[in-house]
Amino acid sequence: MSAVLENEGDTGLAFVTMGLGWDPVGGRWLGGGKPDIDLNAAAVLFAGESLVDVVYHEQLMSEDGSVRLLGDSTTGAGEGDDEVITVDLTRLTPTVTAVIFIVTSYSGQPFEQIGNAFCRLVDGMNGIEFARYELDGGHGATGFVMGTLTRSPRGLWQYRPIAETMQAKHPVEAVPQLAPYLV
Repeated sequence: MSAVLENEGDTGLAFVTMGLGWDPVGGRWLGGGKPDIDLNAAAVLFAGESLVDVVYHEQLMSEDGSVRLLGDSTTGAGEGDDEVITVDLTRLTPTVTAVIFIVTSYSGQPFEQIGNAFCRLVDGMNGIEFARYELDGGHGATGFVMGTLTRSPRGLWQYRPIAETMQAKHPVEAVPQLAPYLV
């Protein structure tokens, strides 16, 4: 399945925002005795099948400055998106051919134990949400592959949804599992 976001005469996507949100569980700071939930958003950049860069909670910006994580929530407290990644596709290094968006449960809770967890992609130029996933299943999964942005032969960007779970608490653990999604 592919959600192609380009039409004849279209200039394609130029700026994309990934949002990730979830609810806290009444962790140790709220007297609930349960550990805080720490989900992480990440954008993994590839040139063909070669890893170029990863933007996540330990590296808040890509080397070329086009991809940025705007903060790392470790609890999910607050309304709306708890973590946001911005991608300026017009500034991406020309060798980058794909950006894969992933979510990992750094604290190790499987998604079915996390309240109101979601991830989404928004066209930053017009504010239209074009992909949204509820992270309420996964049968013990601690990682989720949202989808991939790829350059078309005309140089425009298109989105292909993936919506697959995986086992990964950290983006570094996820990278070797992403090769099948590069085709």
